[in-house]
Amino acid sequence: MTDAEPSTTVVVVTWRGAAHITACLDALAAQSRPHRTLVVDNASDDGTAALLAAHPSKPAVLRLRRNTGYAGAMAAALDKVDTPLMAWLNDDAAPAPDWLATCEDTLGKAPLAAAVSARLTRADGTVQSTGVRLTADGHGADLPESADEVFGFCGGAAVLNVEALRSVGGVPASYFCYYEDTDTAWRLRLAGWDVVSADADVVHRHGASTRPGSVRFHLWNERNRLLTLLRCAPGQVAVRQLVKFAALTLVLPLRGKAAAPNFRLGLRCRVLAAVAIRLPRTLVERRAIGRRAALGRGAVWEAWAGL
Repeated sequence: MTDAEPSTTVVVVTWRGAAHITACLDALAAQSRPHRTLVVDNASDDGTAALLAAHPSKPAVLRLRRNTGYAGAMAAALDKVDTPLMAWLNDDAAPAPDWLATCEDTLGKAPLAAAVSARLTRADGTVQSTGVRLTADGHGADLPESADEVFGFCGGAAVLNVEALRSVGGVPASYFCYYEDTDTAWRLRLAGWDVVSADADVVHRHGASTRPGSVRFHLWNERNRLLTLLRCAPGQVAVRQLVKFAALTLVLPLRGKAAAPNFRLGLRCRVLAAVAIRLPRTLVERRAIGRRAALGRGAVWEAWAGL
């Protein structure tokens, strides 16, 4: 590479993003740091393709034949990236002009870090996420407070070291959507890498492509949380949380009608069935993650769970 070549490929995943992707691309075109832009179009049918072709920045486009979700699209993009760094950016996010420069510089100052999480803010200025924290029961939750080091990065706007990402197995494409960032960060930590946060601002229209709180949201969210625990957490933690989820599901009929979708019997049974179907493959993946690990699962859990 020469000094003139960009260090980062910014990957924007879109699905039916015609209403907001232009603002995202405009913000990328205004970045102070040179970069490449790759848009992965998850088989949009709303005119997104025409908008991408007409945009003055002329982004590279990888159009998939079917909707593979955020995780599947990021996994497909990773095969195409030939820069040292890869940015994950939602199509409903608009980064400030110095976003990429700040993220790159932050990584450059932290040689043991493989990922940097930006600061996502809502349109009203409130902070959505500066990174991801690990709860005591194994949820990956947005951390709104500033911190130099975070357990994980928020996939809505982050920059990752490509070599490190590939070395830990890449992106879990089968997740479709949600927890692909927490799972990836967890594997990076097991491999001995750090994850940091940067004062790099991105305005995010949270949920523009998916509906947080919907049945599908809870299905993907609950399933992928359990799969992430089975892949990355200490064995006793993963088993305890899986049993807890199943036990609560069994007693739901005794508690009456649930208001929240994630406490509805049908949805939770679908989650358990999906986890059961994926269990043999997940256990194989768990062993592979363990072989690549430089740190014990217990050490990572004790250092970050519940903080």
